[in-house]
Formats: sequence, structure tokens, C-alpha cells
Amino acid sequence: MDGAFEYIIVGAGSAGSVLAERLATAGKRVLVLEAGGSDRRFFVQMPLGYGKTFYDPKVNWGYRTEPDAGLNGQSDYWPRGKILGGSSSINAMVWVRGHAGDYADWQRATGRSDWGWEAVLRAYRQIEDCADGGDHWRGQGGPLHIRSNKAHAHPLVAPFLQACESAGLPRTPDFNGAQQEGAGIYQLTIKGGRRNSAARAFLRPALATGRVALRTGAQVTRVLIEGRRAIGVEYLWKGKLLRALGGEVILAGGAINTPQLLMLSGIGPAQMLRDQGIEVRLDQPNVGAHLNDHQGINYTYRMTVPTLNQILRPWWGKARVGLQYLLTGGGPLGVSINHAGGFFKTDPALERPNMQLYFQAFSTLIPRGETRPVLTPDPFPGLSIGLSNCRPSSRGSVELASADPLAPPRIHGNVFSTPQDVSEMLAAVKMLRRIAEQAPLKTLIAEELRPGPQVAGDDALVEDFRQRSGTVFHPSCTARMGRDPASSVVDGDLRVHGIDGLRVCDAAAFPTLIGGNTNAPAILIGWLGAQRILATAPSAG
Repeated sequence: MDGAFEYIIVGAGSAGSVLAERLATAGKRVLVLEAGGSDRRFFVQMPLGYGKTFYDPKVNWGYRTEPDAGLNGQSDYWPRGKILGGSSSINAMVWVRGHAGDYADWQRATGRSDWGWEAVLRAYRQIEDCADGGDHWRGQGGPLHIRSNKAHAHPLVAPFLQACESAGLPRTPDFNGAQQEGAGIYQLTIKGGRRNSAARAFLRPALATGRVALRTGAQVTRVLIEGRRAIGVEYLWKGKLLRALGGEVILAGGAINTPQLLMLSGIGPAQMLRDQGIEVRLDQPNVGAHLNDHQGINYTYRMTVPTLNQILRPWWGKARVGLQYLLTGGGPLGVSINHAGGFFKTDPALERPNMQLYFQAFSTLIPRGETRPVLTPDPFPGLSIGLSNCRPSSRGSVELASADPLAPPRIHGNVFSTPQDVSEMLAAVKMLRRIAEQAPLKTLIAEELRPGPQVAGDDALVEDFRQRSGTVFHPSCTARMGRDPASSVVDGDLRVHGIDGLRVCDAAAFPTLIGGNTNAPAILIGWLGAQRILATAPSAG
């Protein structure tokens, strides 16, 4: 395989799949190496089936963080996709781009207008095939179909949205349109009743060009570096240690695997590398640093009316909705766990919403550490309203636990480590309760189960979210873009500062965390990243 490819992409996830398609469409020869296997699995393709993949080691890295003081010393579970499509094959499929101001942050961080909002909006419109039609804000006819959930929303969505309005959060017709703030129905990456992952929308069309070679089950162990240039990668495949040489190397393994691979290759904090017996190729303390992630919590209610619990829990209910899905692609199994949600400010003086809402018409009171499947909800009518912070100021890190490339890295979430994050989450959970107290939702609630009315007062509420909250699976920024090598890992063209022929193009390269679900910006960085890669390729110079 040596020398046959112009680009070697490590990782076939949200960004890597897009990169492969864009580069192949431009006529480039591409090798894609993916540690996971095929996404042709029933519970991957079935939208609500990700309840089955949440703990499945066949498709999921299943990371655990170090004990975190911000979570009362508990470890958190961080699922990440180990499969074609990456985390887009096991996520909740919510399509949220983020706020325009988030991309103004990217422009400031990189000093580049091609990462600013105007360029981003143009790219999103090219990417999208929006079921609700195209306009100034939305695209139609692009490779990624985005389905509105309006026709599929649970009946309890309507009283939830009315309660949000009564609490001062107005309706917004499109979180990706003119205004993000407000409450409304989510749009989902679902097409024809099946999950529309990055593998389905981008990687398979890339393979159809004949210019992309894909090797699954290929665990890349290090980037091969001569002097200050990457010349290829070393990887394990079917028990053999192989090499792929030639062309640029593009890391697209995500915010955990990408910094881990950089460090295994000798690019990272020098002393930590020496402590692991790894030769230092480039002392770069920003590798693995600046980890930023959204933290979330659910408030759960016993309802006086039926919810999805009564359908999804009993065997006969499972059989009924299973048959419905097999025959039509519809029903509860054909949608996401999150039917609706919203964005709000904990302080009206803020320029952008700093909290996100999630409405789920079922409940699973699963204590931390237990693994009861999401598709087996509680044995009573239950409902959950969740929230997560959009721009936490706490920062964590990813470090090597071992020089063994098959050993998981050490993840320090370091959540709720700043007074700002604590005070904002405290204000947010109070807003959540305020929504639940509004008619008509209030009349449908029998009781608050978690945390329960006995949890009152600021100290008790803070203690509760430290005990019960956790990641909403959006780690980013661990090999971030920026102008200055002293504070970033890659430049605005995604080239690793100080190493030629090596780039990072995934959520690790986000300069800052986007305020919303991160699958859309991960796909975006693959799309815009391909433009930057093609524009700065040796033949383009």
C-alpha cells in the first residue's frame, strides 16, 4: 500500500468520512484507516437503537474519566464511536450548528475569515439537504439529509413548548435559522427511517468513486516522523504491524484518540512523553490540553398520562413498535431520544444562550455506573427534561496512561472547576424547575422524582448536580487551532505547528467549544478542512 495515496486519513468518523468524500471528489487518492468495524448493524441503523450501542465495546471505545472532584470524586463514562461513522453512528442524531457568535470566536482564534460565520454558513448550506426546504439559512440538495421531527414529535412535546413559553422562553422554528434562542423541535440526521451517519452520507459515496481505499480494524499506533516531517503511519491489522507511507497524514480520530496518537508519536508535553519512555519529536504542551465538554443533568418526573415508558418497557410493546419499525421505518424506534429542546440564557445580559434543553418523553432512572439499556425504561409513566451548559469555562486534559497504543488514555474532565460554571448550572436547574411548574405541563406531572422536592436551596441543588450530572458527549479542543504555537497545536490550515505533512481535522482542532451538539461542527470541520487541505496542497502552491 506504500506510496499509492496522496492522503492518509486516520479515522472514519464524522470529520474523516467527509474528508474522504471531499478529497476523492477532487480527484485525490485516499487511504482511510479505521480502528472500528462496519456500521452495517441493525441497532446502529435503527435511530433509537443507540440505546443498545451505548455500552457495546464492539462499536464503542467506552472510555472512563479519572475520578473528578467536580463530580464528588466520581468517574464519568464517555462513549465514543469505534465504528465507521465514528460517534455519528452511535449519537442521538440532533443537528445543531451552534450560534453565529461561536464561529466569530473561531475567526478570532485563527485570525482567518474562512473559519468565520459567513464562510461557515455557506458551507453548512452546501452540506445540507434540509427536509423543510432551503432559504438564506438552510441548504437543500447537499449530501446530508436533515429531517424535521415535527411530524414525529411525541404528544407531550406540545405542553412542554407551551410551558417554556410561559416561563419566558419563546418558540423558535429553527435552531439553525435566524435565531437560536428559544424552545422548539429538534432536527435529526435521519433519512428513510434510518440513521443518516457520516459513513452513510459521505464515506460510502467516497468509496464509490474508486479513489478511496478503506481498511477497518486498523489501529494506528503512531505517526512515522523523519526529522520534522510526517512520512506515514504504523498500524496494527489482523495481528500484523504494518506501515502506510507517502502523502500527507490527516488525523481525524476525535478529541480523545487524536491527542493520544500525537503523544504516542512523540508530539506532546515533553516530560510526560519521557516519563512514558517515548522519544520526544516535538515538545508541544497544548496536545491534550484545553479539553472542553458540555455537562448535563436530567430532572425526571412521574406523569399522570402515558409516556413512551408504557410502550417501550413491556415485551408486547417492544414487539409492537419493532414490527412497526420493520414495516414502515417509523414509530418510536425511528426517532431520537430527544424530540424537542431549546436554548436559553441564565443571565439576560449575555450575548448568546449559555444553556441547552432536551425533552425526552420517557425516563430511565439509572444510577451512575449501572448499564440498564435505554430501551428498557422505568415501569411507570415517566418524563425527563435535561439541560447542558453551552460554554463551560472549566478545562480538562487527555494524557497518556501508558506507551501501549492499545491502552486507553487518562482523561481528566475537571468539570465544574470554576465558580462561573457552578453558578450558571445552579441558575439553569432553577429555570428547568420553573418550566416544569408552568401550565399545562404542571397539570400532567404527578411528582418530581429526581432530584425530588426535598432537594431545595442552593447548596442542595449544587450538591445534586455534582452527584448526578455528566458529559453529554461533546469533548473538543484537545489539539486546537490557533495562530500561535505557544497556545495551539495546528494553524488555520490544520497543519501541526512544527511538523510538516501532518494535519488534524476533527473536534480536537476546534479552537473553542460550540454551543450545541457537536456532530454538525465536526462534519463542518471535515468539509472546510478539505477546502484548506486542497488549497494548500503542494500541487496547489
